[in-house]
Amino acid sequence: MLRRLLVVFAVSGAAAMSHAATPVLVIHAGAGVIKREMSAAKEKDIRAALALALKDGYARLKDGKPATEAVAAAITVLEDDPHFNAGKGAVFTHEGKNELDAAIMDGYTLRAGSVAGVRRVKNPILLAQAVMEHSPHVMLAGDGAEAFAKEQGITLVDPSYFRTEERWQQLQRALKEDAANRPHADVETAKHFGTVGAVALDAQGHLAAGTSTGGMTDKRWGRIGDSPIIGAGTYANSGCAVSGTGWGEFYMRTVAAHEICMRVTQMRVPLQRAAAEVINQEIPAMGGNGGAIALDDKGNLAMPFNTDGMFRGWIGADGVPHVAIYGDEDDGTGQLLPPPPPAESTAQP
Repeated sequence: MLRRLLVVFAVSGAAAMSHAATPVLVIHAGAGVIKREMSAAKEKDIRAALALALKDGYARLKDGKPATEAVAAAITVLEDDPHFNAGKGAVFTHEGKNELDAAIMDGYTLRAGSVAGVRRVKNPILLAQAVMEHSPHVMLAGDGAEAFAKEQGITLVDPSYFRTEERWQQLQRALKEDAANRPHADVETAKHFGTVGAVALDAQGHLAAGTSTGGMTDKRWGRIGDSPIIGAGTYANSGCAVSGTGWGEFYMRTVAAHEICMRVTQMRVPLQRAAAEVINQEIPAMGGNGGAIALDDKGNLAMPFNTDGMFRGWIGADGVPHVAIYGDEDDGTGQLLPPPPPAESTAQP
């Protein structure tokens, strides 16, 4: 009799832990010095791309698909848009190549997949998802990752697909500054901004996070940033999901995404506070910059950043995409505006 009662209790407890949730999707497409200097046409295109990513990802959630599917769908839209430093819009390395990184993590199972330094994969987030779902590994890099992509039927393209004139000219300016031994004048190049990402909560109450990037302009020696590193730029568990964007070396040093989630799930710090402590205090104190998006299992979201702006957006129960770019712009979260950017630091990665 006692054994039967214990079994009933265990089953009831498991059922209590599995609860229906209102789906939520949050995205970012890079943080940095984003001022109202872009053309009206470009701003319109960027807002439209953010809204499309939210709609595509949220459609998966409304269909009852898992959070990982929504994350991959939203990021794929951003990878296909040349406005963002991921996929089609990836920046160039010092040698004039495009090297792409991505990661995805399922908070329910703690499975994860990531890829680094790929040059022919059209959508690195889909390859990261395939690594998670169809390989015994977590991270694949370079030629090996592309060999696996071919086995899995992931679309490969000629490297010329990633070339855009804007990114090429960005590299040319950086190379001239290198030759003259001058610091980079372009803040995006100097501070290494530019990444896309998504976090999602599905109808089963499960969380996921994903991030994709072209890295930093003028990067050398096969540099890899935080985006594909589980715990640094990408992390999800049963109670929290985070995707970061910013100066990757500092996100790696602080294990930023994992740090936020540990504060939420282990220390019981409210999500917005936990994210702000890491992004707006801990990272700037070391000399870094950037932002992040975070989501908990109750649907609370946070989008902290310590720069002038961050391409960002979210969609929830009303099914309406909420999109914002600038730091002083209402993003619909009701959160306080970010603090002024920290004073310039001489710290180097």
